[in-house]
Amino acid sequence: MKISEVVRQKGQTVVTIIPDASVGELLALLAEHGIGAVVVSSDGTAVDGIVSERDIVRHLNSSGAGILDGTVAAIMTADVRTTDPDHDIESLESTMTEHRIRHVPVLVDGQLHAIVSIGDVVKNRINSLQAERDQLVTYIQQ
Repeated sequence: MKISEVVRQKGQTVVTIIPDASVGELLALLAEHGIGAVVVSSDGTAVDGIVSERDIVRHLNSSGAGILDGTVAAIMTADVRTTDPDHDIESLESTMTEHRIRHVPVLVDGQLHAIVSIGDVVKNRINSLQAERDQLVTYIQQ
């Protein structure tokens, strides 16, 4: 299955934040949307970085609560793994597992198009297994 199918099922909405926003603003955005990561983008289409709850916790631990007044750019992951809609979901699964990442932006012609989370990947895997199970049950019952 292609990543485009996962994006079609979940939608293309991507929450972004500018690099100069404060970490406090980031926390409010995460809470407002009930999400675990935000793409950092100066213009809403370029991917400057990504910042997740995990990034916040790690920086809180190492630097203290002062980071809340700092910028998102100071805590974001700048080396972002991305994918495109034509890649296979299996290759994305491998990338997420190998690099221990939970969110991967999807780019089309270098522009932000969507984001796929580990939850989206797991949901896809469960749906595939359920469909396969249903086919086997139908086959056995015939």
